[in-house]
Amino acid sequence: MMWLDMLRTPMAAPETPRLKAMRLTILGCAALLVMTIVSLAPLRSVIGNGAGGIAALLIVVLAILVPVYATTKNRADNAYLDQLVAVREGGDVA
Repeated sequence: MMWLDMLRTPMAAPETPRLKAMRLTILGCAALLVMTIVSLAPLRSVIGNGAGGIAALLIVVLAILVPVYATTKNRADNAYLDQLVAVREGGDVA
């Protein structure tokens, strides 16, 4: 396979609204986690030990969302690529 053929090969399915929402939620949670960790001392002075709970909650949310997103995205990509292969094997040019 030539490198030019690899450039023409689709790498992923078009992003659905659900996948986009999950991706943006993950990015938002990650950004909030960074801000929480950076400002942990001031947060502790304002809300006490609950500041650590906020960080822990964000970590748990990310630990759940990231595998769900990765699995869903992988399935969508595989289905899309399988559909493209079926169309090409049927003689149609995609």
